[in-house]
Amino acid sequence: MRRLLLLALLGGGLLLVARGLLAPSLVRPQLILVLGGDIDREKLAGRLAHRDGLPLLVSGGSNPEYAQWLFSQEGLDRRQFRLDYRARDTLGNFTTVVDDLRRRGIRHVLLVTSSDHMDRALLVGRIVAGSRGIRLTPVPVSCGDRCLPEGRRKVWGDGLRAAAWVVTGRDLRAWAAEQMGPSPGTAGPDRGAR
Repeated sequence: MRRLLLLALLGGGLLLVARGLLAPSLVRPQLILVLGGDIDREKLAGRLAHRDGLPLLVSGGSNPEYAQWLFSQEGLDRRQFRLDYRARDTLGNFTTVVDDLRRRGIRHVLLVTSSDHMDRALLVGRIVAGSRGIRLTPVPVSCGDRCLPEGRRKVWGDGLRAAAWVVTGRDLRAWAAEQMGPSPGTAGPDRGAR
């Protein structure tokens, strides 16, 4: 019975965090974080950065040459954007940058990603960034007829990975791969899926 109550409380807490109902922010957005994977995301983020004068951080985006050209076309100075290619998946989009953002005093971020990816990105991001006192405001990019809705299992699975990262400082997927070794037919543990 205690275990069930604890799971219910944990699930309820994750739901509140994921929906942004805890710790409302009065701080204006200080940075735009765009999750790579679609050029339309970078285009919208570049327009927002130019319009609002905010710095822009791209996690796992298009190649550097294209991104630099695109952002220069949007009128951004090279010092206004940063390209970060450490992330291998949605969890990594947050875990690789969140401590840097906290050190810089960032407390409120505009999160740019595709509308069909936003639920998972917000759940993961609000858990990881929320653990560092950083609030996320979603800016969904329409994916139109290219939308591929993500299943609840994938969304909540990544949410649990995010919660485990906050508690342990490690990604459960990477830990499991280390414990089990590469699976047959793979080139090694670097074959992560987005």
